Amino acid sequence: MTAATAAVREHHWFPEPTEPPPMRYKVGLITAQLIFFIALLGPAIIGVGLKVIDIVPAEGTERESAAALIAGLGAAGALVGNVVFGRLSDRTTGRWGRRRPWVVCGTIVMTIGFLIMGVSGSVPVVAAGWLIAQLGANATLAPFIATIADQVPKFQRGSVTALLGIAQNVGILGGTYVAQIFQDHMVIMFVGPSLFAILAMIGFAFVLPDQVLPVKPPRMDLREWAQTFWVSPVKHPDYALAWWSRFLITLATFMFTTYRPFYATRQLGVAEDQVAAVISTSVLIYTIGLVITGWVAGKLSDKTGRRKVFVAGSTALFAVGTILLAHATSVDTFYIVEAILGIAYGIYIGVDLALVVDVLPNPDDSGKDLGVFNMANAMPQTLAPILGGVLVGIGASAGPNYTLLLWVAGILAFLGALVVLPIRSVR
Repeated sequence: MTAATAAVREHHWFPEPTEPPPMRYKVGLITAQLIFFIALLGPAIIGVGLKVIDIVPAEGTERESAAALIAGLGAAGALVGNVVFGRLSDRTTGRWGRRRPWVVCGTIVMTIGFLIMGVSGSVPVVAAGWLIAQLGANATLAPFIATIADQVPKFQRGSVTALLGIAQNVGILGGTYVAQIFQDHMVIMFVGPSLFAILAMIGFAFVLPDQVLPVKPPRMDLREWAQTFWVSPVKHPDYALAWWSRFLITLATFMFTTYRPFYATRQLGVAEDQVAAVISTSVLIYTIGLVITGWVAGKLSDKTGRRKVFVAGSTALFAVGTILLAHATSVDTFYIVEAILGIAYGIYIGVDLALVVDVLPNPDDSGKDLGVFNMANAMPQTLAPILGGVLVGIGASAGPNYTLLLWVAGILAFLGALVVLPIRSVR
């Protein structure tokens, strides 16, 4: 690290916010989050699975293998993209601010990736499109989430991040219904919502009171770029513990999500033409539970000043729900378990992001540090299809082993609850 770079990093250009942000920022943030996640997670949760069903034969575990390839490659793009573009947004100069250019341009790139997926008829090209879409999505998400550290004071973070989490999951619900409606029109399903996401991010860019760097940061050498992917767990142990908690619950979640369409057909006996409808209904039930608990948890966390009890308790409940999925043999039972998972995850998303922002090492590097933190979201998405593929393949002569998969996922989620408890800087 050069002396000039060190001097810049030691100086905090932007003090931690102490005043509530303008209402237009909060409205724009929540609205953009909602529309963006309708565009992103409809394809992620249903679209990829339906595309695989459309282009891959049903023999053996070929569909599971194709889904694992597509999901893994996309997650690798998310892993790299979130960190790199988060760092670039921290260092972006110009009168448009640090975050605005990235939230708009990233969404455009995401849309191009979805177009490739919609028109393609082969697994490798679909995987390439998902990689491009994830790079673009994370070029948007890293600076978008960093605006919370830039703009929102600590005493409001629980409330704001709760609304953000609710908007994300309502977006998931909307995305699944869009995917269900347009499941026979792949290009519209993938691209249509993403065009609205571009407009939403342009609107957010106009209302964002973005920060402008007072000086141009010095150039970074290769060693410094490599350090972009690292936050010392020795110097910042609370950040590291929060990172591992997110990693474990995300790994547990995507071990199931990647294979949900195939779980529905093989374990629940759902007909292929009813998969989208069953998943959409389950997401509706999940989201209702989430909305009820998420806002309440965020407000209670801000009021009491406590984060850990909400995050650890909800993660443990989520672990129980994941294990219960292993024993669901009917659609009705599946819906009941989804309700439990929605209640648990609502409490989690209502508080966890506020906890994460509270333990960030450096406010000037919030884009980079949140990018590193998002590796705890992206790495499991790469590992989950691989690990899940191994687990469902054990005893595959009798069919994919979803019982083993979900028990392992539940245990991992429970470990995610335990690692929150030693955090010291947050109550």
